[in-house]
Amino acid sequence: MPKERAEINVDTLKRLVNSGQKKFVRYDEGKVLYSMGLHSFQELAKEAGAVYHVKRMVLVNTEKIDSYLENFCDPTDD
Repeated sequence: MPKERAEINVDTLKRLVNSGQKKFVRYDEGKVLYSMGLHSFQELAKEAGAVYHVKRMVLVNTEKIDSYLENFCDPTDD
């Protein structure tokens, strides 16, 4: 049975990612950071090519996720 991880502090996580101190997140951190369900975040990460398998751990590159999400930006009517 997998170990339970400590509760994720969203503010701390956002600060670490935005400051560049944390480039990779796990799925459970990513779903909180991007405010979506686990399955949706997993699919998004795979589509973005941001998934890294390191031994028995899966890490997601937040920079690749952010870049991928920019492709979905609606044009503004100025």
